[in-house]
Amino acid sequence: MQYVNLGHTGLKVSRLCLGCMSYGTSKWRTWVLDEEPSRAFIQHALELGINYFDTADMYANGASEEVLGRALRDFATRDQVVITTKVFGRMGDGPNDRGLSRKHILASIDASLRRLGTDYVDVYMIHRWDYETPIEETLDALNDIVRAGKARYIGASSTWAWQLTKALYIADARGWARFVVMQNHYNLVYREEEREMIPLCRAEGIGITPWSPLARGFLAGNRTRDKQGETARAKDDPLAYELYYRDEDFTIAERVVELARQRGVKPIQIALAWMLNKPEITAPIIGATKAHHLPEAVAALEIKLTDDERKFIEEPYVPHPVLGHS
Repeated sequence: MQYVNLGHTGLKVSRLCLGCMSYGTSKWRTWVLDEEPSRAFIQHALELGINYFDTADMYANGASEEVLGRALRDFATRDQVVITTKVFGRMGDGPNDRGLSRKHILASIDASLRRLGTDYVDVYMIHRWDYETPIEETLDALNDIVRAGKARYIGASSTWAWQLTKALYIADARGWARFVVMQNHYNLVYREEEREMIPLCRAEGIGITPWSPLARGFLAGNRTRDKQGETARAKDDPLAYELYYRDEDFTIAERVVELARQRGVKPIQIALAWMLNKPEITAPIIGATKAHHLPEAVAALEIKLTDDERKFIEEPYVPHPVLGHS
């Protein structure tokens, strides 16, 4: 395993982050694993050297945090792992059970810590931008969480570049904790982040940990143009149809499969290698629900693409509408 600093911080994270949206309870989504099989993947990730784990309070309505917390207590030492969780999504029926108000943030960090069974998280992230709450209120609450020792760092996921810029400016002006990592939507079939967000993060020393680096499995080479797939996730993931499945997306996926065949590797390894070869990318967030997923992802760290290979798989890309911010 390779380890790098998270942005300009001194925090060392593995070059792959295990996303835990697929762990918790199948009652939430049919493709989500229940606790026992989930634990096996978390343990395997640790054995492969992955020290970076990402979850959110809303994943499986809190069950993801609970499963991850119990597994890490059983299989790891707390100070040897890096835990990220997120706040924003609806966690109840009340008017204050979602968003980024001071009330919801302070209640949510305590609830997440209870579910995770830890005194602190390494990175506490806003899951989306809250248009109904002033960002000053949100940043003030997050700063208090850092000062109280409940989070070591803070981050953001899927905002516009102007929003991240505003948040950084306010934090710097007030002497508050600033966002150190951006978890954005980025992969071979969705590259709009290259226009503004990635250059901004590079200039500000912010780590980049993309979600859906394999386009929710679209780049695995098993999707068809009639919106069918082999996996449970492919059959029960309506968001994927909103994000991908354009004609040009299939052209890119087909080229990934072709290049993988030429290299004697799996399509997902080509898609990950393309991202890992970019120096501004800290750690893609990968999912794993089958035994071969983790070792294949780790093996992608050793694949170096040539300029011609990168051009071959990038060339069909055309501009997309901005997707993934809501």
